[in-house]
Amino acid sequence: MIKKTFFSIEYDFQSSPQLLFQYLSTPSGLSEWFADNVTVRDDMYSFEWDGAIEEARLLTRKMNSKMKFRWIEDEDNGDDFYFEMNIDIDPMTGIASLKITDFGFPEDIESAKMLWEQQISDLKRIIGA
Repeated sequence: MIKKTFFSIEYDFQSSPQLLFQYLSTPSGLSEWFADNVTVRDDMYSFEWDGAIEEARLLTRKMNSKMKFRWIEDEDNGDDFYFEMNIDIDPMTGIASLKITDFGFPEDIESAKMLWEQQISDLKRIIGA
């Protein structure tokens, strides 16, 4: 059986971590760049794309720093598969970087990276970074 593979990508932002975190952590912020619509109930996030809804459980939330989710369809696999958005600030330059950690099947990794690239491009355009 083919297993999902870990990958990560990183993007620089000319933005404060507080502003960036709003777009990673709130339904309205996520709806502007990540999904068509996002709703939250307790620790369950519902993401809608073109009428299809995918649900994810919030695993970790660190203010102005990190959001970590696990898709409900992957819950039977424990914490092995998740997606995470992590904000780091370079102490020398003050530039924020957003590190995306995700998993995908080996044949889907390149298309997953391209999707993230498009979404992050939308996010940068929205916040002017």
